[in-house]
Amino acid sequence: MRAVTTPTPASRRGIALALILGSQLMMTLDTSVITTALPHVQRQFGFSQSGLSWVQNAYVLAFGGLLLLGARAGDLLGRRRVFLAGITVFTAASLAAGLAQNGSWLITARVVQGLAAALAVPSTLALLVADHPQPGARARVIALYSAVIGAGGSVGIVIGGVFTDLLSWRWGMLVNVPIGIAIALLAPRFLAETERRAGTFDLGGALTSTAGMTALVYGFIQAAAAGWNAPGTVVSLGLGAVLLSAFVLIEHRAPQPITPLRLFRSLERSGAYAGRILIVGATFSTFYFLSQYLQEVLHLSALQTGFAYVPITGMFFAMVYAIRPLQNRLERPILLVASLVLALVGIAWLSRISTGSSYFPDVLLPLLVIGIGQGIAIILMTQGGVAGVEPQDAGAASGLVNVAHQLGGSLGIAILTIAYTGASSTTDPTAGFHAAFTGADVFFLIALALAVVVAVAGRRANRLAALPVT
Repeated sequence: MRAVTTPTPASRRGIALALILGSQLMMTLDTSVITTALPHVQRQFGFSQSGLSWVQNAYVLAFGGLLLLGARAGDLLGRRRVFLAGITVFTAASLAAGLAQNGSWLITARVVQGLAAALAVPSTLALLVADHPQPGARARVIALYSAVIGAGGSVGIVIGGVFTDLLSWRWGMLVNVPIGIAIALLAPRFLAETERRAGTFDLGGALTSTAGMTALVYGFIQAAAAGWNAPGTVVSLGLGAVLLSAFVLIEHRAPQPITPLRLFRSLERSGAYAGRILIVGATFSTFYFLSQYLQEVLHLSALQTGFAYVPITGMFFAMVYAIRPLQNRLERPILLVASLVLALVGIAWLSRISTGSSYFPDVLLPLLVIGIGQGIAIILMTQGGVAGVEPQDAGAASGLVNVAHQLGGSLGIAILTIAYTGASSTTDPTAGFHAAFTGADVFFLIALALAVVVAVAGRRANRLAALPVT
């Protein structure tokens, strides 16, 4: 009988890294895998333009809204255990989404996918950080993790385009099934379990944060469909503000909050969370509207549209290898500001597209510039989001990194849909796209201003700390 080979520590860490990155990529790309298929889904199920956005937002909101509760569940119940539960449910929900027979069925399955991803994803970064305690190794795996998150949106568009054109949009959902089964089978052997801890779930915080973010995004979607003065818009935005305010109060008083407010005492971490919302909102929305522009104005097929994103995907991963020598030469605040300037220039360049534009150079070159800028920025903001975090807060901090990512995606689409709808014209089919891309540039401009403020404040704090005590 052949003996079972015990993996060496190095090989175990390598396989564990592959499992974590594979699961993170699978759940990140599901925010965009259906993007190139949206015109097909709209025709098949009869969605309106505002209703169509819920095919993505149903997943993103459930994902982002419950990430903090998922992080807390991992801390208390064991991160590997919660990760496996999330992967299992996500796989089953992906099967249901791929077999959807109507719009309600599809959106319901997307909600369950989001709930499952919220259980699994917070444990991935926490497991990764715990498995690589050395600073150099940790920096490398965080860079890889960041590239997977940053590239996940464009990878999803590529995969979605291939499946939509050659098979069916449904395969963008169904492909998760064999991947999820493989991860569920391998994870117990290669991922180390963390100890269970005594504690309680902050259900009040989880409910108010989820409901508050959902109401906020729904309010922006209603504004795009019915206007700012519509009762649904006013009520939703007001309710969102009230619920999120209640969430902060609950977290301040809760003995074991899902979001320890001490995480926001660090200016670097707070800036990283806010900046991530802005740059993901800009980039994800750009992908969303650019996919429609490529198909509706340039008349590319779904397959061609998917492959149009291959260069920016490669650029995201290239930044993993570029980031270390750059950080050796430049301070992190300076590098972050420079990367945001690049992304700002790229989207401003992209906003000049017209009916007479072509993929090369009018789309490809701006995408490459965006890929460099956003690729570096997302890595730096992931590092900043977990900088100086104590081990007991690792799950909450990684949850906040992912909450910022998902909230940015859903808010970005909701807000820029308003710009797109308001500017859309029957005489100029690109007017709405101009407005959406210009809005994305404003997001990056605000993120740039925030990065400068944080950098200046950080330098001032360092100077004060260096002064002799009298």
